[in-house]
Amino acid sequence: MRGVVPVHDVIPDALAAVVRKAALTPEKVAFAWRRAVGPAVDQASTVELRGAVLQVRARDAAWQREIRRSAPLITSRLQVLLGERAVREIVVSREGAR
Repeated sequence: MRGVVPVHDVIPDALAAVVRKAALTPEKVAFAWRRAVGPAVDQASTVELRGAVLQVRARDAAWQREIRRSAPLITSRLQVLLGERAVREIVVSREGAR
């Protein structure tokens, strides 16, 4: 007899498979960003995908440092949701900075 697989173990993989198949729109990128970073980072940043570079604008210097520090992990999470080639690099700047 097979063991029961908890639903919380299945949902992330199923969600990633569905999201990967959808067209690469700004809404899809924003959704993947929210899933990859969580609500606090999402609320402290905005994102735009240009080619395979995700442009992230952080609310302040502290968030900018945190996102940069976490960029390798965030990139790997985004690649699971968007596909390996969708995001190759994350560039972080601060809102209002030029």
